[in-house]
Amino acid sequence: MDFEKARRIMVDSQVRVNDVTEPAIVAAFLYTPRENFVPKAMQEIAYSEHEMELSESRAMWTPRDLGKILKNLNIKRSDTALVIGAGAGYSSALISKLGEAVIALEDADENVDRLTERFAATTLDNAVAVKGDLAAGMPSQGPFDVILINGMVETVPQAWLDQLSEGGRLGVVVRQTSKLGTARIYTRAGETVSSRDAFECCPPVLPGFEKETSFVF
Repeated sequence: MDFEKARRIMVDSQVRVNDVTEPAIVAAFLYTPRENFVPKAMQEIAYSEHEMELSESRAMWTPRDLGKILKNLNIKRSDTALVIGAGAGYSSALISKLGEAVIALEDADENVDRLTERFAATTLDNAVAVKGDLAAGMPSQGPFDVILINGMVETVPQAWLDQLSEGGRLGVVVRQTSKLGTARIYTRAGETVSSRDAFECCPPVLPGFEKETSFVF
């Protein structure tokens, strides 16, 4: 399969047409081999416009949704980023081409080992995989200019917002219904963190951040 051709088609038909035309983001998609971040048996469908379930609790976003949230995060070359629930590592790889450095946080040894192998195979020297508690983030390495939550959640822990630098942005999709979420961008200014809704989408759910169920008697 001609992966380079498939990558160009993906960018033209799924990224650019969805109002993601910033040269740096387009270049990141064009020069990051998406097929390197899926199992070999799934490489031929790596450039489809569907989410790709890679394990029981991790899946790869569509290029459209990922491109739009990267655009709204407005990543600069000097930015240090954190990706929570990094999964396959593809979003971290894209961010590594946009910012200065990225930490890919996962909560299981096998996920961290897989990420480390993929980053090495793709020669990403400014991306590192780290094991830790997803809800806690990485306070020892913060603050961060950019934080991406790599999945849809119902609740946003305060710990994530506390790790934003001045002017830092956090991108997350907050679940609204069973089939729809809202991409929300949080921004720190001094002691205040504000938010704005950017677009609607429904990426894969990141488990562990559901609202507590309340019972009425």
